[in-house]
Amino acid sequence: MAHNARMKNSPPPFPGDLTQAWQALQQYSDQGQHLPADANRLAFADPEFLLRRATRGIRLELEMLKPELDLGAQGIEHTIVVFGSARFVSPEQAAEALEQARQSGDPQALKYATLAQKNAKWYAQARCFAHLVASHAMQQTPAQRLYICTGGGPGIMEAANRGAHDAGAPTIGLNITLPHEQHTNPYVTPALNFKFHYFAARKMHFMMRAKALVAFPGGFGTLDELFEIITLVQTRKAQTLPIVLFGTDYWKRLINFEVLIEEGMIAPEDMQLLHFCDDPQDAWEHLRRFLPFAATG
Repeated sequence: MAHNARMKNSPPPFPGDLTQAWQALQQYSDQGQHLPADANRLAFADPEFLLRRATRGIRLELEMLKPELDLGAQGIEHTIVVFGSARFVSPEQAAEALEQARQSGDPQALKYATLAQKNAKWYAQARCFAHLVASHAMQQTPAQRLYICTGGGPGIMEAANRGAHDAGAPTIGLNITLPHEQHTNPYVTPALNFKFHYFAARKMHFMMRAKALVAFPGGFGTLDELFEIITLVQTRKAQTLPIVLFGTDYWKRLINFEVLIEEGMIAPEDMQLLHFCDDPQDAWEHLRRFLPFAATG
């Protein structure tokens, strides 16, 4: 009986990947069980202690500190951040899915496959843009090198990481744990593959080294990240940096910026923070006019 009681109250079997410790503890707690308290356990080696509500500040600090130390140790000081939908696939994947949908005869599958093929152009353009940036960066000294930084997931994030990877450049992914796990795309450099629990810490790391932002078409997540950066720049809480909205028709149909001016919600000069474009080369040339160490080479 005593043996069975100890088994019932034994710690949860943590997976080998300790990034899943939160989920393992939460699942254990949801079943009405808790990791037995142990006052003698070292605080920094006590997972339940570190995952308490009261220690949230410590976890936030650690999520700020770990990437900061690692990126600094690798000499990474300048990034171009690329945002966009996680739902877009490569033209090759889109063509394959469309062919399968046609063969299935399923109207709904055909509808979504046709849309995916239409949107695959954004994947191709993000990949091309990142390749332009990384090809230039690899000709620069390490201190002046620009690195492509994304959220590390699929879609536009994968495309941008892939474009930099194609050029032989290191590429950064700042991933986030989600209820439906978002796996890191295969083009992120392993030593630059960071995972976050807190969106706030992740967003700060996007900004801390950003010298420019390029936002491709996307949904709620892209809008959230884009407008936070616009607000930080507009209010001078962050350094001024070029912000490119890639896909003029998409962005101007999605957001009527002129209404904001007409209604006095923003000043006309605030629109100077944004540059609309539809071509990877145009986006890169625009950024080069703002970035001294990208103007040559």
